Amino acid sequence: MKTNNIEGLTPFEINLLIQQGGKFIIFPFIISKMVKRIKETNIYFIRPNESTFKYAMKHFSLNLSLSLRIFPLAPIYIIMSFFYLMKGGKDYTETMLEDLNTNSPIYKPQSKLSY
Repeated sequence: MKTNNIEGLTPFEINLLIQQGGKFIIFPFIISKMVKRIKETNIYFIRPNESTFKYAMKHFSLNLSLSLRIFPLAPIYIIMSFFYLMKGGKDYTETMLEDLNTNSPIYKPQSKLSY
């Protein structure tokens, strides 16, 4: 899965932004290729004062247009997409923090103060 909106941020900065109210959000959507269904998700890092509406509308419109080819299940996917639109996305912050903290070292500034 691709994580969007974290370009140029260090793990320490991401942790600080999460403490200030940032979060990782997933908007699931379905793409159909005749018989085969492909579940796609992108992870978005939402900064503390940013709205999730633009990402939610993008994925809702994708579900609305691309899942209509799966006739028996299309209403279910569209309702699921609308639910996540209203909810603001599926919170994925805890999982991403665990992955971030296990795969990258903790920031420890070097103090050069001598007494």
